[in-house]
Amino acid sequence: MVHHRRSKHCLPGVLLVFFLLLTMVSASLAAEASWEEVLQQARGQTVDWFMWGGSPAVNAYVNGYVAPRVKSLYGIELRQGPVKDIAEVVGKLVIEKQAGKTTGGLVDLMWINGENFRTCKKNDLLFGPFAHRLPHQRYVDWGRPSVANDFGEPVEGLESPWGSAQVVMIYDQARIADPPRSVGALLEWIRRNPGRFAYPAPPDFTGSVFVRHVFYHLNGNVLRWQGGYSRGDLQTAADRTYGVLRELAPHLWRGGKTYPESPVRMNTLFADGEIDFAFSYHQAEASRQILDGLFPDTVRTYVFDEGTIANTHFVAIPFNAADSAGAMVVANFLLSPEAQLKKADPDVWGDFPAIDTSRLPPEWQTRFQSLPRGPATLSDAELQAHQLPEPPSEILIHLEKGWEQHVLKGR
Repeated sequence: MVHHRRSKHCLPGVLLVFFLLLTMVSASLAAEASWEEVLQQARGQTVDWFMWGGSPAVNAYVNGYVAPRVKSLYGIELRQGPVKDIAEVVGKLVIEKQAGKTTGGLVDLMWINGENFRTCKKNDLLFGPFAHRLPHQRYVDWGRPSVANDFGEPVEGLESPWGSAQVVMIYDQARIADPPRSVGALLEWIRRNPGRFAYPAPPDFTGSVFVRHVFYHLNGNVLRWQGGYSRGDLQTAADRTYGVLRELAPHLWRGGKTYPESPVRMNTLFADGEIDFAFSYHQAEASRQILDGLFPDTVRTYVFDEGTIANTHFVAIPFNAADSAGAMVVANFLLSPEAQLKKADPDVWGDFPAIDTSRLPPEWQTRFQSLPRGPATLSDAELQAHQLPEPPSEILIHLEKGWEQHVLKGR
């Protein structure tokens, strides 16, 4: 649930009218001002950043590092608004838009991507475009499909990236000397080794991405599915995917009669030797599990020769944010070499940089290269050379619903 707070601007009578006029002028300034003017306007503002609050590492990074730094550097008070699902906040913005609440919103910044971004863009719920105005955008490679498009939806400056993730396969080289290097080879391996593979049940996001890899493998050029396909094309491709997954089910762990409920459960099965592979959206996951003692130190990761799905997570500013200038400054700080390096530290979060580190000054490149990676984490170069974009969010939703109907219940 969204935490209901007293409004940051509770003023009576004439003062309220004055404040509303000031807010409207401030919003205009943030939309048109130079960066120096944005910095001046942001000083003294309070930025309420609403985000998924389920990760202790993320929460510690935001509250223990980002908040003190933007306070020290820019005079901005940053407050985290943790929620279980950012869709709750998006729904609130839809209601505010319909009610004509165009200023003084409670939410200044959101951590979003995928379907939530698509909903915001479709309903004109976002401030901007603003991303191109952030000085640190010069470090972002907007030529990468996984940056320029958010689950197939063109970003068009309405979001600013602050991290990214890429699927990696996890195996134990003491058990598997030569893991299958393509999706097709993995499917054949599963058929030849019944009971030794599992994937979490969609709509779990990690389980869902396995289905999307099979979808790509069976249905041609990945770029074909970034747009321009018909509903008929999608249904035919989805039916082909469900057919293969139904055929595969008896070869899975427990004969496909049950599926792990989460990546945590899948990792436990892998660690206990019940299955021979796991996979993760977090490229440093296996190294962390080794350090935590769950995985043996012989565990390693790899990516498929044709690539694995990668996505970018973003921050966006609502259309009625009370402190949009402060939100822009925070978004810019998140892209700074300092903030990206801190976030990439495996002892802090280990999140993949949103910036192209080759664009940084040499001293910063060296610092990124010197980060401890852990024994099972691939190099940035290896990962970036094998990235596939997410399909549009409508494909993701279609496949998740169809999997339950045609694979889980369709046998």
